[in-house]
Amino acid sequence: MSVNMRELIGRSAEKKKMQRLLQSDRAEFLVVFGRRRVGKTFLIREYYKSNIAFDFSGAYEVDKETQLENFFSEYLSRTKAQKETVAPSKWTEAFRYLADYIKSLKKSQKHVVFLDELPWLDTHKSGFIQALEYFWNQHAVKMDHLVLVVCGSANAWIQKKLLRSKGGLYNRLTQRMKLEPFTLHETELYLKSKSVTLTRYQIIELYMVMGGIPHYLNEVQPGKSAVQSIDDICFRKSGLLYDEFNQLYPSIFSQVENHLAIINALSKKPQGLNRKALIKISKLKDGGIVTRTTTELEDAGFIHILYPFQKLKRDAIYKLADFYSHFYYKFIKNGKHAGSGAWNKIAMSPAYRAWSGYAFENVCYMHMDQIKKALGIDGVFSKSSSWKHLGDQSLPGGQIDLLIDRDDQVINLCEAKFTKESFIINKAYAKKLRDRKLIFSEATKTKKAIFNTLLTTYPAIKNEYYLELIQSEVNMDVLFTKQ
Repeated sequence: MSVNMRELIGRSAEKKKMQRLLQSDRAEFLVVFGRRRVGKTFLIREYYKSNIAFDFSGAYEVDKETQLENFFSEYLSRTKAQKETVAPSKWTEAFRYLADYIKSLKKSQKHVVFLDELPWLDTHKSGFIQALEYFWNQHAVKMDHLVLVVCGSANAWIQKKLLRSKGGLYNRLTQRMKLEPFTLHETELYLKSKSVTLTRYQIIELYMVMGGIPHYLNEVQPGKSAVQSIDDICFRKSGLLYDEFNQLYPSIFSQVENHLAIINALSKKPQGLNRKALIKISKLKDGGIVTRTTTELEDAGFIHILYPFQKLKRDAIYKLADFYSHFYYKFIKNGKHAGSGAWNKIAMSPAYRAWSGYAFENVCYMHMDQIKKALGIDGVFSKSSSWKHLGDQSLPGGQIDLLIDRDDQVINLCEAKFTKESFIINKAYAKKLRDRKLIFSEATKTKKAIFNTLLTTYPAIKNEYYLELIQSEVNMDVLFTKQ
């Protein structure tokens, strides 16, 4: 069965927003941004395919003259060479052509102008952004039948030049939309649309490697297990993710060495680093460079910046959020595991167990809305964070990687367990749970009730230790529910 790539999976909130723009009685300016390969271009072209009047994409590392030639080629195609016949020599002229063309279209329906990979068009001294500003403020804003959609993967450029613009586009954007990776619910729907039939355990295993990135998930083929797919996609030299990392960051960031230094440092410490430790391991100089780089990585969805329980903003913990980047550093980068059967061998190793624990915890963090709903606390204000006590003379050290601090005077201490069978709390693990709860209570002096919460793949065995120590449990099926 062939894959129906025309079907738009998930993206319910985004599709509703895009539909509202078509029904608007004014000119609309939509900025769509998000991580590379997350499906921005596909969503825009597919949802607006009946309304697109002009569709143009910038080319990577191409000069202004070539970009303008490409623009003019699309212009000629759309106008059937019935209008301007001389190629523009600058962007102000190109946008004047575009304005005249849009003005000539029927006013009875909305027309979409889609400009993709905008950061690549803004080459050195090109005057592109100034021309775009003039086009919108002088012409487009007066066209009630226009929806201008711009897009790009270089989030730092999008943030600086558009979303936080202090120039001619300041406060001019009418809509913005960050496209996030698929949730597990959307991932399951997408794989089913490709006739890929896997258990939810296997889907989570794929997710821990690829995240919810549609372009990566598209490589998964029907009739293959998760293990086979990971082998093919990540460990064969012809596989998409074998060397995707080498293209991923350079195509998004300038001064990419700084970004890679941060990602490399965080890959070594999946539980996260504070700013001081991050600077030490990355070997970057403290100051504006680190702040700017971490902000850009967070905006692009590659890292989380979390604030530990009872700590201040300066105590923030930086964690690697991108599943593929973590997996690449852990198993692909050194080339030790290349070739057929690599993943099956890795899955038997202690390195796999350590990786899968942190990766599953990250999956749970990404689906915290579903977890809170399952716990019946989605209507209660709460914050997800972590906690660490270094230990002192009166109390040993302790660490909790994920907790939910609730306004209804309860704190859930979460423990994520990625297992192929039902998890069993034995005597030693029961002692660990008792000790960490006691240490947390004593160190934080919290007056809130403390609940132990298990986050598991399959329901845990309800033995005497479970009944004594566990107040709530969330299984993987919950993670697949729709938001």
